Amino acid sequence: MSIKIAPSILAADFANLERDSKMINASEADWFHIDIMDGVFVPNISFGMPVLAAIQKHAKKPLDVHLMIIEPDRYIETFADLGATVLTVHYEACNHLHRTLQKIKSCGMKAGVALNPHTPVNCLNSIIQDIDLVCIMSVNPGFGGQSFIENTYQKVKELKQLITLHKSSCLIEIDGGVTDENASALVTCGADVLVAGSYVFKASNPAENIKLLKEV
Repeated sequence: MSIKIAPSILAADFANLERDSKMINASEADWFHIDIMDGVFVPNISFGMPVLAAIQKHAKKPLDVHLMIIEPDRYIETFADLGATVLTVHYEACNHLHRTLQKIKSCGMKAGVALNPHTPVNCLNSIIQDIDLVCIMSVNPGFGGQSFIENTYQKVKELKQLITLHKSSCLIEIDGGVTDENASALVTCGADVLVAGSYVFKASNPAENIKLLKEV
């Protein structure tokens, strides 16, 4: 399977979302990665349902929606209605993770679980077979443009071993500080999906940088 690239809309120009959405459509990117932040689970607020609805009107590729919010269960059906293909919740925000994953799937979406940098992958031992995607945060969630956390490589290896052990088809996604300098090593460790924000949208040629990641 070729690596999937998911440009992070958090780093896009919010005044030109239609333009940036069309760039993603025309590029070699596979998904739109969309971070929803509530200012409680993470110390920042991004955007909510109206902006996601506006992006969805222009997006011609799957929406990979990452909820950095408390009480995500309250909004699962809403994000399904807004066209999310993958809906990822944080392990640290879910008191009843299995129930949350089942609800996401019952609404017709793929179910993802995100892990903060301090959260070990073995917390997923008993539930990995119910997860479609694990998003390993390679920066502390909440803000774009942060430096990549080097321990991420080891976490990816451990997660890959866990997935193989349980014969799961779960994908491994990396979110935070991804560039052409670490992408190849992440894929070698077992990553399937690379989220890239600043590396794409701060570039003079965003589509070319997406192409560089796709070719690792």
